Amino acid sequence: MKRILISSGSPFEDEIAYSRAVVYGDWIFVSGTTGFDYSNMTISDRIEVQAEQCLKNIEQALAQAGANLGDVVRVHYILPVGADFQKCWPILRKYFGTVRPAATMISASLLDPRMQIEIEVTAIKCRV
Repeated sequence: MKRILISSGSPFEDEIAYSRAVVYGDWIFVSGTTGFDYSNMTISDRIEVQAEQCLKNIEQALAQAGANLGDVVRVHYILPVGADFQKCWPILRKYFGTVRPAATMISASLLDPRMQIEIEVTAIKCRV
């Protein structure tokens, strides 16, 4: 099986030596993705905006892999302040309301103090 590496163009990928996503067969493993807008390397100070940008970044990676958010089967949410998670729920419902992947929320510090949420997903290309 061929392994395909996907990049978002984030400088973090080169600096830390990882791929935004790895495709292996029908499986897609998307790295923890933060709320940076990679086109200009800016990040909002609002967790809701960061959560939405995380999902937009993940959507782009999945699209490069020939998939979409409907193919997500597992999601991990990582937040430095666990109590802030509820603020993200409307955004998560917007993107995953019908998908309803298996999910875990973890409270842990993140690389940059501006980061308020990081989202990692696993997807499988669904064949119909």
